[in-house]
Amino acid sequence: MSRWFRRKPWELAASLVIGAGVLMLLQPFFLALYTWSFLTMLLGVVMFTIVSKFPDD
Repeated sequence: MSRWFRRKPWELAASLVIGAGVLMLLQPFFLALYTWSFLTMLLGVVMFTIVSKFPDD
């Protein structure tokens, strides 16, 4: 089970979610993406905070 809860892959996923939220915020074409951008970034930050408690190995 510890194989699933390693820090590096989950930190990368959380960072990608935060990056997707930033891109959604900065794009000028779709209002729906802009509307959901804050929640996407918030989800990424919460993910990153939780994942930072996972073991390295």
